[in-house]
Amino acid sequence: MRIAIFIVMAWIGGLKAFQYEADGIVPFVANSPVMSFFLHEKSPEYKKYKNKEGEVVEKNIQWHEKNGTYVFSYALGTVIVVIGLLTLTGTANARLGVIGGLLTFGMSLVTLSFLITTPETWVPDLGSAEHGFPYLSAAGRLVIKDIIMMAGGLLCASDSAAQVLRSAARKKAALVG
Repeated sequence: MRIAIFIVMAWIGGLKAFQYEADGIVPFVANSPVMSFFLHEKSPEYKKYKNKEGEVVEKNIQWHEKNGTYVFSYALGTVIVVIGLLTLTGTANARLGVIGGLLTFGMSLVTLSFLITTPETWVPDLGSAEHGFPYLSAAGRLVIKDIIMMAGGLLCASDSAAQVLRSAARKKAALVG
């Protein structure tokens, strides 16, 4: 589980350094009460400057630069990679593993909150009867998978915590005995 979390975190965190990925997180961040203050422009302004994945529209990129999109994305990517490393480090250092697991859980909780705050996570009403809840859009399907990361983070944190407690009990027994 630690290795799986690390691979996902390193890959997704690393992609935050690229323009298309940074552009793609804006709807989530702009609509989040927990994260929106990191961007300079308020929601729904971003909708005018959305780039499709792989699209390079210079005026949109300039808006994202002014908005702080790329700086935020680089910082977020770094945090995600560090969380992945802390979780992986739990194989050798249980205390760091507890921290990594809990941070993975917390990060996943924030990501899952996007289902509530980001309109783009649901299929829009474009005439079909299949829109809104429970119809997840591509963005919503991406977000809902964080339930697995959240559970994995708790699993890693609890395993690492158990190791910390066993080690403390052994040390205590050695002092007493």
